[in-house]
Amino acid sequence: MSQLSYMDQPFWYAVYTKPREEERADSNLRAWGMQTFMPKFKEGSGSNAYRKERVKHLFPRYIFARFNTNSQLHKVNYTRGVCGVVRFGDTPCPIDDFIIETIMSHVGKEGFIKFEESIRKGDKVTIQDGPFKTLSGTVEQEKSDHHRLVVLLSSVTYQGRIMIERALVKKVVLDH
Repeated sequence: MSQLSYMDQPFWYAVYTKPREEERADSNLRAWGMQTFMPKFKEGSGSNAYRKERVKHLFPRYIFARFNTNSQLHKVNYTRGVCGVVRFGDTPCPIDDFIIETIMSHVGKEGFIKFEESIRKGDKVTIQDGPFKTLSGTVEQEKSDHHRLVVLLSSVTYQGRIMIERALVKKVVLDH
């Protein structure tokens, strides 16, 4: 693809906002006709009887907008609530559609990011993908990078340990 046709394509970009003005920037960019994405989640505090939920931004001071830099970058940079578009050097840095789609896939019916259940040492898990798909085991250790686990796989004829990406396992919820 030539440089000219690449620049004429709309891409996703991270837009840096003014403090606590994510909503304003999002609304103003949508008013320009741009597609935006502002992932949020609910955070609870207090006991069950007095539980308060607060809506928070997954990426404080950042929203995502899909636009054509040739024709719309100036508008974006001068939109109320916006500080600027994230750049490497002088060039705005596009974000791959796959990354935005992955984040969007975690948005629940209420419009908020839903986090997977925490997985801890001793939890029973099932492997969801890869060469060990469908095997079950017990989490023995969480690695320091928090993205990998050591799982003890057990079957009638085999017992062994594997290190696996956290994203490839699902916690087994036992009914009591």
